[in-house]
Amino acid sequence: MDKEELKKRTKDFSHRCVKLALNLPNTILGKHLQDQLIRCSTSVAANYRAACVAQSKASFTAKLSIVIEESDESLFWLEFINEEKLIKKELLEPLIKEAGELTAIFIASRKTIQKSIINNK
Repeated sequence: MDKEELKKRTKDFSHRCVKLALNLPNTILGKHLQDQLIRCSTSVAANYRAACVAQSKASFTAKLSIVIEESDESLFWLEFINEEKLIKKELLEPLIKEAGELTAIFIASRKTIQKSIINNK
């Protein structure tokens, strides 16, 4: 998967999370979860985009670390929503799967870039 495909995939993930978040109940908990999920899922796409224009491997690695944190946090909130039974499980499962896959992809990418930094010293 090239960076353009991954940029599209992260942006699609963000859009899907926003749409799901907007369907959470209009309660104190629902509003809190809505804010959290929208913030971290959109941050995945925004920070990956920023990583793609990083001017150094160190800067790329730092941005990628933020992407990992935000995709893992998105996974947390999706799982939490599922555990609270606020949205049908069938609607959450594809997003939970995608959040897990994105996190794994970015962790693997960070390991690869870190190895190349070490090998070039």
